[in-house]
Amino acid sequence: MTRVLVTGFEPFGGETVNPSWQAAELVAAAPPEGLAVTAVQLPCVFGESLAALRAAVERVRPELVVCLGQAGGRPGVTVERVAINVDDARIPDNAGAQPIDEPVVPDGPAAYFSSLPVKACVAAMREAGVPTALSNTAGTFVCNHVAYGLGHLLATEFPGVRGGFVHVPWAPAQVPDGSAASVPAEVVAVGVRALLSAAATTVTDVRVTEGATH
Repeated sequence: MTRVLVTGFEPFGGETVNPSWQAAELVAAAPPEGLAVTAVQLPCVFGESLAALRAAVERVRPELVVCLGQAGGRPGVTVERVAINVDDARIPDNAGAQPIDEPVVPDGPAAYFSSLPVKACVAAMREAGVPTALSNTAGTFVCNHVAYGLGHLLATEFPGVRGGFVHVPWAPAQVPDGSAASVPAEVVAVGVRALLSAAATTVTDVRVTEGATH
């Protein structure tokens, strides 16, 4: 049985729900065959989120970590390829902090690539019927903070553990007027289950184009 940690965030920016946490709970309640999934909610707070992530990794001792976050406005689930070493917050976090051009980890490398087989994960979610794309930017808010922090944690303290970050769209309840794209958490969970199965069984990523011009 492969131990898996899936995290999601608490609501932020005035929202009452966060679909990343909704999806994480659904996946943990009905995990893919062969995977033991633990879901942990992270605070949407710079610094505190990484402390909570570290504590979860130390407690669960997973072989695979997938952190989920909300990316309102994106039309589907997006698997992040890379996280960069900068916090540049457009809005305050849930503790009122709004860092500008500060490193996630002082003296850390400029970026960390996901150690998930990102293209195989995208392919698996599409095969499951979930709108999915590969993303080359995790933003510069708390999601990127956690994506980079996870990369640093695994590279420096938990070698052999693989992990990465995945963004999910708004839930329909967050855009009741239909003015922006949304995907139900239940559909996101179907995709995440497919992603986890692919990540747990794929050693070498597939070589297909998922590039972008911008």
